[in-house]
Amino acid sequence: MRAVQVSRYGGPEVLEVVDLPVPDPGEGEVGIEVAVADVIFLDTLLRRGAGEQWGMAVPYVPGGAVAGTVRTVGAGVDERWVGRRVLARTGTEGASAEYAVASADLVVALDDDVADADAAALSRDAVTALRMLDVTRVGVGDRVLINAAAGGAGALLVQAALARGATVVGAARGERKLALVRDLGAEAVDYTLAGWTDKAVAAFGGERPTVLLEGAGGTPGQEAFTVLADGGRLVAYGAAGGFLEPDPDEVRRRRLQADGIAGVQLANDAVRELMGDALALLREGFWAPVIRQRYGLEGVADAHRGLEERTAIAKTLIEVVE
Repeated sequence: MRAVQVSRYGGPEVLEVVDLPVPDPGEGEVGIEVAVADVIFLDTLLRRGAGEQWGMAVPYVPGGAVAGTVRTVGAGVDERWVGRRVLARTGTEGASAEYAVASADLVVALDDDVADADAAALSRDAVTALRMLDVTRVGVGDRVLINAAAGGAGALLVQAALARGATVVGAARGERKLALVRDLGAEAVDYTLAGWTDKAVAAFGGERPTVLLEGAGGTPGQEAFTVLADGGRLVAYGAAGGFLEPDPDEVRRRRLQADGIAGVQLANDAVRELMGDALALLREGFWAPVIRQRYGLEGVADAHRGLEERTAIAKTLIEVVE
């Protein structure tokens, strides 16, 4: 099979298309013919070597989620899965290939009216978004500031927070990304411009945000943290500029509920449930992924480069079957 492989850690140039044996599913796993693979910023960090702390080693196939069709099953898995279209999480690797394996605990059947691309786009970003909304209890009357609002997860968060009755300001960089935030129905501010947090507060009618969903990191993340209302809630989930790490003393003094990405991680059964919820919400019209970049396997390096250089807008996908 054709697959993208990371044979050494480094920049996007280390991503190569190679021929590999089709992987056989082990006990409790399914083998999937991949139609579309997901790609997120985490994949670029793993490619640079961050995955070593989780036991990853080169060579490996990047990507952590796919939409496709089950072709084989391992021991202990119901054979009725064979031939079914599914959405599946493959872990931290294995997705950017013509075939992938996934634990049956992380596989959800797809209805005929759900496109492979839409499903793949929801595979990881939507689970993260739903978990963050639940942790921060976003609801009617909340003022929600979303940093990196034009990213894959950010665009979903904007839609979901609005649907829950919150007032939303989305921060991003550059007019193309700001235009997307406005198209989604939120106020938009550019976090690269001086005084942007004042503009965000002004957009909330002069009130500070009650919730911060922080996907930018670095300076924009720290600046957003400073305007969060006392008693507010935040999740720092983005690492493009380095994860926001609030001062614990300030968190206590301001009576904040602060969670990092580790605080919104879930066991397999909960992840699978949220995958199903995300697909159900898609069918109900609650949200829709915004897919702006599509690449074949030969374009995975370009996909990674766009995420790292922050030129990508909203969602990027790898279309294995073109």
